[in-house]
Amino acid sequence: MHVPDGFIDAQTSFAAGVVAAGGIGVSLRRVGQATLESRAAMTGLVAAFVFAAQMLNFPVVSGTSGHLIGGVLAAVLVGPWLATLAMSTVLGVQALVFADGGISALGINIVNMALVPCLGGYALFVLLRAVLPRSRTGVLAATAVTAWASVVAASIAFTLEYAIGGTGSVPIGQVFGAMVGVHGIIGVGEAVITTLTVGAVLATRPDLVVGAADLPAEVLHPHDPMDVSA
Repeated sequence: MHVPDGFIDAQTSFAAGVVAAGGIGVSLRRVGQATLESRAAMTGLVAAFVFAAQMLNFPVVSGTSGHLIGGVLAAVLVGPWLATLAMSTVLGVQALVFADGGISALGINIVNMALVPCLGGYALFVLLRAVLPRSRTGVLAATAVTAWASVVAASIAFTLEYAIGGTGSVPIGQVFGAMVGVHGIIGVGEAVITTLTVGAVLATRPDLVVGAADLPAEVLHPHDPMDVSA
């Protein structure tokens, strides 16, 4: 999913950079100092986890591999604004230090892998939460669907960018079919990893999951009839 230098022309890359900068700026304003201080440690842990997880590829089809994007995971755990900042930081370090994704394409990668999953993905998560049961299962179901959809949405965003300023000669229809088809499969892996991770945090520290902050403790930790300590 990381776009290299030269794959999209300079004008489109610059425009994406402006959009990315705007998204980061809005996120900084929406976070606020109090939220940043209270969730700084968790945000750092999420960023470190996503950074490490993106290094691990899993096979898909025909020699193609995929890796976790992590935007929805970050958004469900720390909220969309902090998640956007965390993901942008991860992508910036990857581009500048590890040459994973082009420097001129950093704006494109932030749009596709930070703004689309963290902001757009979290909006879908909220919509799903509104119609699904207010329970741990409802949170995990919304997480799974949103994680899958975020990967497909990111692939569609790239296809649009390629249609506007792609420097290759591959027809746009072929690019769309390949990107969306492969990432539809990659999204399944994203959904599994994201849901298992969120589920593990819910089981141990539900207070750390922003996406489940509206649920009472008894819903996340129902009373165990075998527990006689109370």
